[in-house]
Amino acid sequence: MKKIFLGIILLGIIAIFNNSFAQGGLSIGVVDVDAIVKEMPEATKADNELKAMQQKLNDTLLVMQEDFMAKVEEYQKQQSLMPPEKQQEQEQALKMLENQILGYRDQQLQNIQQKREDYLDPIRKKMVKAIEDVAKEEKLSLVLDKASPSVLYSLDKFDITFRVLDKIKRGSE
Repeated sequence: MKKIFLGIILLGIIAIFNNSFAQGGLSIGVVDVDAIVKEMPEATKADNELKAMQQKLNDTLLVMQEDFMAKVEEYQKQQSLMPPEKQQEQEQALKMLENQILGYRDQQLQNIQQKREDYLDPIRKKMVKAIEDVAKEEKLSLVLDKASPSVLYSLDKFDITFRVLDKIKRGSE
């Protein structure tokens, strides 16, 4: 998630950087993207809903797995009493059930990932807009993510995190 935010921020930064560099000045700001996201109520709500979806999936898969294992055990107990054709039929049925469980899991994981993107897109847009607004107000040429490994040091006076949070909380004007 952090890499996605960083990528979007960098695109916005490049546009701002090119414009400012052409005007002759270079000023840099840093922002703590993680701190901003943690303070956004919609991000917290999205995170809680995604965790609930993941927990529901885990619970459902656990029940499915337990049912599958019970059927495997039952098959193993009766296997020696079955004719070869019945054994093969039961093994195919178990394999189909296993594939159904795996297919269900994969489909639900895709659904959760899509829901994550649906939640994150407006959050990203809101954050990037606020960063751009603050960068323009502060006449910054470049804004970097404070948590990025490429930011080795920055003075606190260049940190615009709280200005961006304020912009988000007040709403962009």
